Amino acid sequence: VKPMTPRCTVPKAVPVGKTASLHCHENEGYPKSTYSWYRNSEPLSPDTKSNTKFQNSSYTLNPATGTLVFHAVHKGDTGRYSCIATNDAGFAKCEEQEMEV
Repeated sequence: VKPMTPRCTVPKAVPVGKTASLHCHENEGYPKSTYSWYRNSEPLSPDTKSNTKFQNSSYTLNPATGTLVFHAVHKGDTGRYSCIATNDAGFAKCEEQEMEV
């Protein structure tokens, strides 16, 4: 079963240095969906160490739960965030939401 449009929760504004939690979830898809996050239409790598573009970001991305946690946000984390739920039957994307730091 193709995933439904996921419900995305993105904080509107987060003070520099604070923690920010972004959530993405849908429960219609079967098999269970995996989640990927995008900032300004660019995919966020689940592994920040291997991708030089994200080495300054301190976040944890869990593809199984759809949770994206910034441990200490900085100005560079400002942007439009969206999430895609994917399974064998297809994918669905939530609306982009702005997060300001």
